[in-house]
Amino acid sequence: MEGLKELQEKSIEILKVFAAFCKKHGLLFYFCGGCCIGTIRHQGFIPWDDDIDIFMPRADYEKLTLLWKEEMKGTKYVFCRAEKDKFYRSLISAVVDTETTFIKERQSDLDIPHGIRVEILPLDGCPDSPVKRKLQLFWALLHQLLMNQEPPTSKGKVIEWMGRVVLFLCPTWKYRFRLGKLAERRMSKHRIRDCRKVTELCARWQYMVNEYPKEIFETAVWKPFEKEMMPVPVGYDTYLHMAFGDYMKLPPPEEQIPKHEAVRIDTKKGFVRGEVY
Repeated sequence: MEGLKELQEKSIEILKVFAAFCKKHGLLFYFCGGCCIGTIRHQGFIPWDDDIDIFMPRADYEKLTLLWKEEMKGTKYVFCRAEKDKFYRSLISAVVDTETTFIKERQSDLDIPHGIRVEILPLDGCPDSPVKRKLQLFWALLHQLLMNQEPPTSKGKVIEWMGRVVLFLCPTWKYRFRLGKLAERRMSKHRIRDCRKVTELCARWQYMVNEYPKEIFETAVWKPFEKEMMPVPVGYDTYLHMAFGDYMKLPPPEEQIPKHEAVRIDTKKGFVRGEVY
């Protein structure tokens, strides 16, 4: 992808601001997904990766939401998370550099900050009880449905139809957001400190069903990443094998492409709605 190196460099700028903020407030975070693989396999970005993904335990994630909005107001770094008056078509939060442009295809119709970002996903406690776990996954799927405002299409026609019914019964973002926040509270009510396992609920189903041993996320270890030192989970090997299998093996050449379909990227200019590019 043209300009990928510049995109990665700008992402690191945002990451360094984010890391300094977390250090100041004692917030635990670590790389996940492609950045975690890249740190271990490449000591930096996977060469074709185009974003930075971060895990935070739910308690730290919620503190971050409040603290960032209080202390970083007026800066170019905006914290984006679904609100009653703001729809992002996304389950996760992001710190966005508003002096850049990164427009995802699935968000191109939305009036939101379209900038290069660091994306943040919460980790939640995973209950031992099979019944409670099934209820947690139910609330997580409902939360996903309402935050995306899209019926699921990959889990069969019955689930898709049920999703359409729920969206029909909650016809506006106001009601969908209210019910979505209720679902979020219910799915995240199991505190990590009270559980033996943790899970990622603001993710695709294939990751949502993972149940990781709690100890692999208890602390972070710092590893070289693009000439910086950045954190990965202390049990990164267990996490990566559970989530991705043989993560040290390169994918076939046809899969070595950026995962996000961007409508437009500009590392030097912020997005202005209505402007013709």
